Amino acid sequence: MTDVAIVGVGTTKYGKHLDKSGTDLAQMAVREALNDARNITIRDIEGFVLSSQNPEILQKQGNSVNHYSEFLGIGAKYAARVEGACVSGTMGLRTGYLAVKSGMVDTCLVVGVEKCYELPSGSDIMAAFAYVIDRDWEAAFGSNAPMGFAMFATRHMQVYGTTEEQLATISVKNRNFASKNPKAHLQKPITVEDVLNSKPVCKPLKLLDCCPVSDGASAVILARGDIARDYTDTPVYIRGIGQFLVPENVISSLSDLTEFTALKMASQEAYRQAGITADDVDVAETHDCFTIAELLEIEAMGFCEKGEGGRFVEEGQTDLGGKVAVNTGGGLLSRGHPIGATGICQASIITEQLRGDAPKGRQVDGAEIGLSQNLGGWGTSQAVVIYSR
Repeated sequence: MTDVAIVGVGTTKYGKHLDKSGTDLAQMAVREALNDARNITIRDIEGFVLSSQNPEILQKQGNSVNHYSEFLGIGAKYAARVEGACVSGTMGLRTGYLAVKSGMVDTCLVVGVEKCYELPSGSDIMAAFAYVIDRDWEAAFGSNAPMGFAMFATRHMQVYGTTEEQLATISVKNRNFASKNPKAHLQKPITVEDVLNSKPVCKPLKLLDCCPVSDGASAVILARGDIARDYTDTPVYIRGIGQFLVPENVISSLSDLTEFTALKMASQEAYRQAGITADDVDVAETHDCFTIAELLEIEAMGFCEKGEGGRFVEEGQTDLGGKVAVNTGGGLLSRGHPIGATGICQASIITEQLRGDAPKGRQVDGAEIGLSQNLGGWGTSQAVVIYSR
């Protein structure tokens, strides 16, 4: 089976887009991806995959893959819409990858989009997000994402001595990267003290430990490896994709609140396919919906030992010049998190890094191998992608 390469990427600025629809945002991202590639128009695209978690609730729009295809002007011999909570974008990337890998199509456009601010209030948005939580056993009792990830943080602190200051270091690092990313939702630099003094959300997590709600869209164009250079001088190849789902949807079912078991399995599979180890990864985009999530992720993927994540980030090992640069686009914490788009944006940021196109202050010198990681639910659905030049 053929190799698969990314030949074009595009993304909107993430944030509040009160004057734009989801289809407006998708058009902007796709136009940029087409311009990033060469010798290709929307009519040349053979496959179309849409990643969008909640359009039926957020925009009251069903049949979304057909809806978006009209606004994008794409007629495809293969089309699909995927959703899997926050892991939706990487599921969409994998779906497009498999369509090309199998020979079903030669090119595939993967678009991730979420429009969250069409609902009238923040409480309505939070209620819509709660649809991903078990309705009978958790959501009915007021469970939400901050509550669940606060439990992860509390347990990790209790068992391994992780501190609130160490978690704050993650948010500060990612905001520093976002300050150099004009498409990030939040760009003003912050300090550890800013994080620690921000509004409590769910102890021990504070406002700046949590990612914002964002609108936005991202797109990538995939092509067969043997024709990739028809579209770009710098194709970025997908070398491995690991995805794993554990049968634990209710947080009380989790066997260990100090690790992401599914991520350990997904990353090991991705490493195996790519023929690498964690030590070979130069740059990574991880799903830092909360500061504790990034810490659990770097441990589960083998960048440091379990329980050592706090010290690892405190020592600057996830910053430029450290062992592995993590979330150089600003991460969900600062770049933003339009759910269906996040995994696609991660792929575009890794592509930028491996091309050497990231701006000063974000570029990892000589980056050759990149990784993106996306989670869904309580970290019980995980996907990892390995990329190389």
